[in-house]
Parts: sequence; C-alpha cells; structure tokens
Amino acid sequence: MRTPYIFVLCSIALVGAQDLGVPLSWRKFSNSRPLSERITIAQNAIDAVMPQLNSGTGEFNGIGYWQSGNVWSVLANQDRLAGSTTNQAAVVANLNKVFSLHANYDPFQWWATAAVYAHRAYGDANLLSHAVATWNHVTSFVVTPAQASAGKSPQKSFTLRGNCDGVTMAGGVFWTLSYVRSLGSSIGLTTDRLSRLSAYLAETTGDSKYTSAAIQSANWIKAHNLNANRIVLDTVNANDCSRSPADWLFTYNSGKFIEGLSVLADVTGDAQWTTLMINTLQPAVKSPPWQGSDGIITEGASPNANNDGVGFKAIFIRALHEAFERNADNNDLRILIHSYIDVQYNALLDLAANGSTYSSNWHGPSQAFTTWGQLAALDVHTSAINAN
Repeated sequence: MRTPYIFVLCSIALVGAQDLGVPLSWRKFSNSRPLSERITIAQNAIDAVMPQLNSGTGEFNGIGYWQSGNVWSVLANQDRLAGSTTNQAAVVANLNKVFSLHANYDPFQWWATAAVYAHRAYGDANLLSHAVATWNHVTSFVVTPAQASAGKSPQKSFTLRGNCDGVTMAGGVFWTLSYVRSLGSSIGLTTDRLSRLSAYLAETTGDSKYTSAAIQSANWIKAHNLNANRIVLDTVNANDCSRSPADWLFTYNSGKFIEGLSVLADVTGDAQWTTLMINTLQPAVKSPPWQGSDGIITEGASPNANNDGVGFKAIFIRALHEAFERNADNNDLRILIHSYIDVQYNALLDLAANGSTYSSNWHGPSQAFTTWGQLAALDVHTSAINAN
C-alpha cells in the first residue's frame, strides 16, 4: 500500500535558459568506437537475451510482463537506427502474439509503445492498431473536465478533488485501471505514459484527438507532478491531493515526460513544450536522486534479483535518445545527452561487461548473465548507435 505524503510544491520556473554544460566530474563522457562497432555491440547484446524468450507467451524468462514489452521496444529501435531488418520477424510476431493473448492487459502502455516503435521501424499497420486499442481503453480512466467539476468519476466510487493547489485535476489518469471502483485513487505515473502514447499517435495518424489528449496530460503533469527541482513525481491521490513520498523519485517518470514532450513539440510546433522538456531533462541528468558525481546511474543496481528500477533506467535512456534525435538544432542539448549516454555506455563496457552480457550494477563488477541485467543494458547500447 502506498502511504500518502503531503508536501508543498514550490513555485517552479518553466522558462529561461538552463545550464546544459557537461559536468567535468562525469566519467568518460565520449567514445571513439566507429558506427559499425556500435551496431555490432548493440546487436550482440540483443542476441544474448533472445534465448530467454518464452515462445508461448512472447515474454522473457527472468523479467516480468511490463519489462518484457520494453525488450521488444529496443529491438524495433535497433533495426530503425541500424537500418536493418534483423529483428523484424521476431518483433512483429511476438507483439501480435501478446496482444492476441491479453486484451486490455497493457494499462501502463509499455507494449503499446513498443507497437508504436515497431510501426515506425517497419510500417506495419496492424501493430499501430494495437496501440490505438490500448489508447482507447486507457482513456476511459482519464479525469475529464466535467468529472473534475462534478467531483466524481464513473470508474470510481469515492469523491474526487476537482482541483489540487487551485489547479484542475482534469487530464490525470488513474494509476489502477480497474473497475473495482473503491480502489485506485492514485493518479500520476499512468498520465505521463498516456501523454507519450497520445503524442506518438498524434504524430503517426494526424488525428487531433490524440494531440488534445497529449496536451491535457502534459499540462496535468506540469501543474501537479513536478517537484521544486523539476523532477517528475510518482503519484497524486485524487481523493485528497496527497502525493507519493518525496523520495519516490524514479528515472522513468522524468524519462516518459521528456519523451512525450519531445514528440509533442514536433507535433504542435509549439516551443513551450520544448522549453518544458529541456527544463525537465537538465535536472534529470544532473540531480543526485539516481546518479553520483561520476554521472553513472545507480538506480536498479541489483545483481542478485530483478526489480522495477532495472527497467526504469533503460526507459530513461531511451527517452533521452528520443530528445537527442528530435532536437538537431540545439547543439548544447545534444552534446549533454550524448555525453550522458556515453557515460552509461562506457561504464557498461568497462566496468559491468562479461563478454556481451552485463550486470545491472553499472559500476560493476561484471557477473554471470541475468535477464534483468541484460534488459537494463540494451537501450544504452542501441541509443549509442547514433547519439555520438
């Protein structure tokens, strides 16, 4: 059970220049490996995890359902960035399999986002339909302006707070997508996932309903789910406005928001979303919650057992890479992102590698293969293909 923690959000400046300089204390923030070698390193890491695939479920032994979805995300992105079709057959077959096995079983949209990446890589319309179906399901749990005004949702039996800190709660998405109406008052981490998925669907389909949804969710996060240091928080309770503990700070919350804003800025051409993205990204790569002065991510460093943090930091790196790709005109931002990704890349190769397999502790030492350690490394290797 999540224990509410009430605290006051300080005024957050969302405009103005940010320090995009690379901290000189970061460990090895560049590399000189040629493109062909980077592609090979990344594909070898993928090949090392594939024996763990359960062909009956489309998931991977040793990690859970949501983490398995993120493996397929990496494979699709690998093919797109490497200009190959090496992983296409496995990605398409297994995404279709999982969506056929589990209708409406993707409330946090990891598999839907994998389907979007795969559609982008391969142009498969059926994969896009899976993402749309997930979006249709999840949006029934969004707090609408009318529900916020009335203080009630048809999905929940408790009274909703129509606003928190004087700002409407419209746009938030219930964390527990369950028709058990007395449960699941938390809003937050599902909202930034929906903002990201909506932005991608807006970009892919051109349908304005997805753009409106992405904007509504982004505005909710901006108003309710950033702390005073502009780190994205986990949840807000819709019945009393209490927030998750102040130390519940996870890479993927900021990562999903950064990724969604990067796409939304491209979709709308509105510079406010780029500004907000940069103002979120800068503290995410420089603040201490999940890295020390050397810049190496410490979250999810768990050699002996899988945990959610192992998958969180992979999602964070993927999000940073998306921002890198979409901001070709901002050289300082791209240097910062490239440097941060290379810090992780060099740590994996220098400190945590056992051949083509990797420990989830990026400070090392190396260890025998684990599926979760490999999962955590995949996005770093694939992102390094062109973030250099």
